[in-house]
Amino acid sequence: MRKPYVLLLSLLGLFLGLFLGITAGPARAADNGSWSVYPVASKLAARPYFSLSADPGQTLTDKVAVANRTGRPLTFRLYAADAYNTARDGGFAVRTLKERMHGVGAWARPARSRITVPGHRTVTVPFTLRVPEGAEPGDHPGAIVALDERMDPGGGQLALGVQRAVGARVYLRVGGPALPALSVGQVRISHHQPLIPGLGESTATVSYTLRNTGNVTLHPEAELRARGLFDRTLLDRRLTRVPSELLPGQSVRLSEPWHGSPQLDRATVTLTVSAPGTRQSAGASYLALPPLLAALVLAAAVAAGVLLVRARRGRARRCAPARPSPRGRPTPSRPRSSPSARP
Repeated sequence: MRKPYVLLLSLLGLFLGLFLGITAGPARAADNGSWSVYPVASKLAARPYFSLSADPGQTLTDKVAVANRTGRPLTFRLYAADAYNTARDGGFAVRTLKERMHGVGAWARPARSRITVPGHRTVTVPFTLRVPEGAEPGDHPGAIVALDERMDPGGGQLALGVQRAVGARVYLRVGGPALPALSVGQVRISHHQPLIPGLGESTATVSYTLRNTGNVTLHPEAELRARGLFDRTLLDRRLTRVPSELLPGQSVRLSEPWHGSPQLDRATVTLTVSAPGTRQSAGASYLALPPLLAALVLAAAVAAGVLLVRARRGRARRCAPARPSPRGRPTPSRPRSSPSARP
């Protein structure tokens, strides 16, 4: 009987394998070295991915090819899946077999759900994509996925199991108004300063949330600018760590390191993100102050506050009104002494 922690690692490896096998950078034919999944070539040219257009209520048919590059037979589970952006870096990824589907994953059905591909052979499978009548217009990305049914045991005492998958991307555009829109917000700045100015490098990290609020896939470009006191330019950079494809309805949390940030300044950071048809900006400010100097400023502020409180109390005592005496003559207000004993 397998130990509970071994079974848990095996299940974790399943999802890890699905993620690693399907995520990728720019769209291209999906291949992991052992097998590849790609659209059957059209009459005009080969296709690295499916690019389909349909109106609500329309049905499309196409074919997907699964090529086995090894010398032994491989058995795959074939299914359609929705795509999303990963929270880690905004990469293109697809849902696992047991997750709930809403777009391509719910509308596309391969003619065969399980196939065995002989070594160094290719199997072609038709699939049908039925777009429902009430489908929202815009882009609905997904993939046709070939999941290897074997669980690689891995090495070591933990017996980490990994199940791999490869998916051919599907870019489906449903007819209707195309509305490109994005938002950028939650800009935060964290920074590290040397204890003493000039003795070490200061660094800052600008983090922000990028969201596709429209209904079409965006290819965003981002620029980061920082201005100091007297409108001095501290930073002017085009960012490279943005998703190449930001899918509709998806949001990602990204960060950008800033080495050599100011050690003594007040910086205002502005992030501008644009894509065809949309452009948004957001910003934040922070005070760059070395820790030692900040401690001295804080101590001086505390000392000044104590002196100010004492000065106000002394002024209040001097300006206190005099109390009238029993005979009508005013007497200065002072602490009452205890009465003396009569003889």
